Amino acid sequence: MRILLIFILFISFTCSGQNVVQSGPMLGYSDHREVAIWIQTKSEATVQFRFWDLENPTAKRRTESVKTEKMNAFATEIHADSLLPGKKYQYEVLINGKAQKFDYPLQFQTLALWQFRTDPPAFTAAVGSCAYVNEPFWDRPGRGYGDSMMVFKTLHEQKPDLMLWLGDNTYTREGDWNTKSGFLHRYTHTRSLPEMQPFLASTHHYAAWDDHDYGPNDADRSFWNKEMASEAFDLFWANPNGKPLGKGSVVNTFGWGDCQFFMLDDRWFRAPNNSKDSTRAFFGEEQINWLLDALAYSKANFKIITCGGQIINDARMYENYSVYPVERRKLIDRITAAGISGVFFLSGDRHHAELSKLDRPGTYPLYDLTTSPLTAGTHNPGNEPNTLRVPGTLYNGRNFALLKLSGTAKERVMKVQLMSNLGRLIWEKDFKASELK
Repeated sequence: MRILLIFILFISFTCSGQNVVQSGPMLGYSDHREVAIWIQTKSEATVQFRFWDLENPTAKRRTESVKTEKMNAFATEIHADSLLPGKKYQYEVLINGKAQKFDYPLQFQTLALWQFRTDPPAFTAAVGSCAYVNEPFWDRPGRGYGDSMMVFKTLHEQKPDLMLWLGDNTYTREGDWNTKSGFLHRYTHTRSLPEMQPFLASTHHYAAWDDHDYGPNDADRSFWNKEMASEAFDLFWANPNGKPLGKGSVVNTFGWGDCQFFMLDDRWFRAPNNSKDSTRAFFGEEQINWLLDALAYSKANFKIITCGGQIINDARMYENYSVYPVERRKLIDRITAAGISGVFFLSGDRHHAELSKLDRPGTYPLYDLTTSPLTAGTHNPGNEPNTLRVPGTLYNGRNFALLKLSGTAKERVMKVQLMSNLGRLIWEKDFKASELK
């Protein structure tokens, strides 16, 4: 009788919808009226979110209900809409109609409607790349490449408003990139990391890709499974819905406060690194033309361009943009000729951190902040000939960066802080909007 009772209680607990969350919830994009919330269940289930304004907790509303499906790894993105700008909301997860319990707060926020009304709001963006999560059966023999997963606890403790993932956000292995089941397994395995879950649930996340979430090491436009790679990326990231270059490429742009972020795609249009054509594409003409138009149109104080690989580092090695010298020169010249203010680059890939600075006659310098890795192995560039590295900014431990925006509209400042994976300040530097003109 006792065994039967235990069995009945187990069935009741399972059917109630408890303990069926595989990973998430994760906050995706935020706007004035709408936010995206992503979640993955362990099996087919009906998912819904209930949410309320922290200032009016009695007025609770619900999103639409969505059934997760095996063909999509039981992952789904749901939108909370008809929101008010500049608000903080609490939310809860309903699985098969039952509220789920989490040991950490679930909150999202909407963008403030400040234009023509007030000074831009202060906010903090976290930045990082190269997150390797070990799985011994599929990893190469020897010591695991990933380590120090507590960096995600450190990130969560910083309470950033948004997180920019700059690529190599997951590392596909040889057993992954030829099949849909392989891609979905790798993304699921990385996203399910326990240390990551609180951070996913209360910070809004935006992502670009680099070679390892795209496919094989150093993969380019010739990658045979690029369409499947794009589908997997879109399934696991809740980026803004726009596709300015059409289906496939993951290039995107969005605004937060007085910043506009341009998350570029350094894989979809890229010619092979070892191509003998000196004019070979890195971003490609179509993407560069779109970027220049979007930069020229933007009224943001800071126009932050992200890329998986380094842009300003002039050492022609590995996958730096300098390996594509003709297109690199063309992009920089066009930005200069157009008189575009506020440009600042963010990059990952290199498994060390540094700040590079390119002086331009008659105008402000271009900076490129490289922050890498979050959990993957580190790299000491040693005597690498980056002649544009700002002295004192090289760091070869695991790290992330914080961009802290504050000040009035006329005296806006972006404080860049490089942080160790344990939260120790490595260095910091202020960039005034007035100095990037």
